[in-house]
Amino acid sequence: MSERKVLNKYFPPDFDPSLIPRRKGPKNSQQVVRLMAPFSMRCNTCGEYIYKGKKFNARKETVEGEDYYGIKIFRFYIKCTLCSAEITFKTDPKNTDYAAEHGASRNFEPWRDEKEGEEEDRLARLEEEENNPMKALENRTVDAKREMDVLDALQDIRARNARNERMGQSVDLMARINVEEIETEEDRRRKEEEDEDEMIVREVFTKVSMPTLPAGLVPGSSGSSSSDGSPTEASTSHTVTVKRKADDVEPDIHSLLPESTRALLSAKVAGAPPAKKPKADLKNKLGIKIAKKGKVAV
Repeated sequence: MSERKVLNKYFPPDFDPSLIPRRKGPKNSQQVVRLMAPFSMRCNTCGEYIYKGKKFNARKETVEGEDYYGIKIFRFYIKCTLCSAEITFKTDPKNTDYAAEHGASRNFEPWRDEKEGEEEDRLARLEEEENNPMKALENRTVDAKREMDVLDALQDIRARNARNERMGQSVDLMARINVEEIETEEDRRRKEEEDEDEMIVREVFTKVSMPTLPAGLVPGSSGSSSSDGSPTEASTSHTVTVKRKADDVEPDIHSLLPESTRALLSAKVAGAPPAKKPKADLKNKLGIKIAKKGKVAV
């Protein structure tokens, strides 16, 4: 099975194709081929329409006595799908097409009639120019004028395209410049808005440095004493953000403190109580020792 799919086959070194005997067959034998209808047609016997692309098992033969510049012309035999009448058509190398020959008529195709009309007009014009030199001169003048008009129109189209291209480039440049200006303006406006917001925040809010309070006066703090028993002041200075009032008046720092803290500060300003002296340890000075239970003091 795989041997039939290969492109190259093995030929032994001693192969001689001239030793192969040639088959002898009929001179114009017909071959059975599978093809599709090259054009839409109508059967002349029953009037059945056969559309283009319909598949048939056809017989193929070479037309004797006909060729086109050495190109062979082939004839095909098919049968009507309804009445089985024989239909023949052959190749047309001149028009690179097929021509209906017998048993069916080709459907109307306007482009074929148009080509035939153009060909007839061209032949009639050539014949008229051969017999009338003045007519040939007139035809050449008309053709030259038509060519000049076509060239002028083509030049106008090229100039218009070039102008449109330049305008497109300038428009793109202007659009790019406008975009850059818009971006710059947006950045400037955004910066101005940020500055305005910052100014409003500064006007509404302010940072106030709170005073230093003694450790004993700070609520929730335990007092600490030095080695000699005197209390030490702990630094409680910190910054507080305060919102201003609508009248834009700077608030008093003492008004921000609670009542207890303000009372303690006023007491400290009036006069702080003197620090208590530590009691003298008489027992140590006199050398008296207290013995525990069960022991006698010496």
